[in-house]
Amino acid sequence: MRIRTLTGAVATVLVLAGPVGPVVGGQAVAVRTADSAAPSGDTRVLTYDTGRAGEFASAVDRGAAIWNDSVDAVELRPAASGEAADIRIVVDDGWPRAVPGGLGSGTVYFGREAVADGHSTVRIAAHELGHVLGLPDRKPGPCSELMSGASAGPSCRSARPDAAERAEVEEKFARAPAGLSM
Repeated sequence: MRIRTLTGAVATVLVLAGPVGPVVGGQAVAVRTADSAAPSGDTRVLTYDTGRAGEFASAVDRGAAIWNDSVDAVELRPAASGEAADIRIVVDDGWPRAVPGGLGSGTVYFGREAVADGHSTVRIAAHELGHVLGLPDRKPGPCSELMSGASAGPSCRSARPDAAERAEVEEKFARAPAGLSM
């Protein structure tokens, strides 16, 4: 969750900044790389591919980061080059939608129609990723509920899942069989 993300970010900054001396302030320092900052065994790692996300790739990355900050049971990571992704992101001219292929897999269609109507790209990304994480639409609903989607109106910029949405994702992935192929 927040600590895992922070640890990974700090490790990345330290690695990019160059070697750190063996002693800092009288303490020996071990530098963690991003690989050694992997989540615990209880966290499901899901990969996503923004290769066909067009101009919305950064919004998808931000939507994934919001989920990573919000839940412990799942971590969304960009797929490595040539890796088959659990979640595919495809831009089109229609309305945004997700076609889940089971818990933690599927295709998100990032439709330009909602963006043209003024909806937040990051909220769209987080909302559609929420479907792949097992959450249904909850319309109509207030802006404070991510899964209320477009029913909250184009002025809504809230892209964070509320407590109930976070708890539902945690519970769904806690119940999912350990050998579940995602």
